[in-house]
Amino acid sequence: MSVLKIIEIMGESSKGWEDATDEAVTEAAKSVKNIRSVWVKDQSATVKGGKIDSYRVTCKITFAVES
Repeated sequence: MSVLKIIEIMGESSKGWEDATDEAVTEAAKSVKNIRSVWVKDQSATVKGGKIDSYRVTCKITFAVES
């Protein structure tokens, strides 16, 4: 049986929500091993000059805890 843990982090990108999610997972993987899944809980964007400036996601990342 595996023990799983969930952390919540935010990702940001100027390209899009998918890239923001990828950035969040990539950053988490620098310090968290055994990532199993990511769930995008929320999406938002910042606007400058009437155009989207950056895309943001709040993600829940699930990983296996080593025993």
